[in-house]
Order: sequence, then structure tokens, then C-alpha cells
Amino acid sequence: MAGERLLLIEDDLDLAAALRRALQREGYAFSHAAMGREGLAQIADAPPDLIILDLNLPDMDGISVCRQLRAMEPVRDIPVIMLTARAEERDRVKGLDAGADDYVVKPFSLRELTSRINAQLRRRRLDRGVPGNRYQDGRIEVRREEMDVRVDGKPVRLTSRELELLWFLIVNRPRVMSREVILERVWGLSTDIETRTVDVHIRALRKKLGTGCIETVIGAGYRFRGYP
Repeated sequence: MAGERLLLIEDDLDLAAALRRALQREGYAFSHAAMGREGLAQIADAPPDLIILDLNLPDMDGISVCRQLRAMEPVRDIPVIMLTARAEERDRVKGLDAGADDYVVKPFSLRELTSRINAQLRRRRLDRGVPGNRYQDGRIEVRREEMDVRVDGKPVRLTSRELELLWFLIVNRPRVMSREVILERVWGLSTDIETRTVDVHIRALRKKLGTGCIETVIGAGYRFRGYP
């Protein structure tokens, strides 16, 4: 959406200039910080809609920046896409565990990065479309920030991954979400985890929430139906 503001925290000035040109052509407002502490100060002063964060910065690493961001209450939910030259799985997992929403390995195409930015911002718009990060229908109530889920007024204990999966289906309703898309957006490691993992978590959710809440669309994936 035109006008959404991106903050790039990256010490490679040539890359920063190239991304500025490309993303401004897409209609985004753009700001840049070359240091982690500078980036955190900008976030606190004027929160962006999305952060592109390099893993290796001169003053502090991107993992530390991401962890500090997630501890900053007013801005902790801003999407973060991490950039790195490290392709090993342990590095991707470390970044995601620190709170990054997505992970792009250098060198990357501008088209790929733009696509991932657009996907994260679409998801954020959908989240904002559920007032207060809360969903409620005839039987189920989900308060995402409080990690509180209730069915027929009774609390249901979900793991953090089960809650993120459930919320992803809720904000994308009534669309059918494929296993591959779910893996990419909920787990962030689509090439490293079998799609069967999604099926296992869906079964766990149905056991806890009831069988009518999540529909299987054969050959396509899953969608949230809720309860009337």
C-alpha cells in the first residue's frame, strides 16, 4: 500500500541506495540507518510499518537489535525481515527465534525482497482488521496478545505455535491456505520442514477446539470456518 514506511538497518551504503530506489518506485516511503543503535532510536522516535534488518552491523548484531525491538512495548509487533549472507539453517532459526518474521539470504533479487515485504505488510493489515487482535464468534474467543483462547467460555491451552497457526487462519479467512504457504508464514522455514508438520498441528488444534472450526479443502489446504 502506497505510503507505508520501511526502515532499512544496513551498513552497506551501496545496497541501501539500491533498495531505496527500488522500494520508492514501489510507492513506499523509505528511511535508513547504518547502525543498530541508530535504527532503534529511529524506531522509538517514528515507528515504521516494516523493518529490514541486516544480521551483521558494525555496532551490534541484528539478533540483538531484533530482541531489543521485541522488548519495546509500543513497537514490538512491527514486522522484521532479516538480511544475511549466512545460509545455514541454524542461523535462520536463530534469527526467527529472536523475533524476525522472515529471512532473506544475500545475494537476493529485489523482486524477491519486494514480494516478501508485500506479504508481511498484507498480513499486518489483516491483523489490524481484527480489532484489538481479538476474534470472537458464537463459540470461540481468541485474544492473541494475551495468548488467551476460549471455547464456550472455557479456557483452552495452546502452544505458541498452535496459536500463531490458528491466528494466521483467522486473519486470512475465508481464504484457503495451502500447507506450503502456512509453513512459510507461520514457521518461516518452508524448505526445511515437511508439510506433514502442518497436518500434525491442525489435528492438535481440532482436538482442543473441536472438529468444525478448521475445514480441510482437499487438494488445496485449510481454512478457518469458526462457529456460527
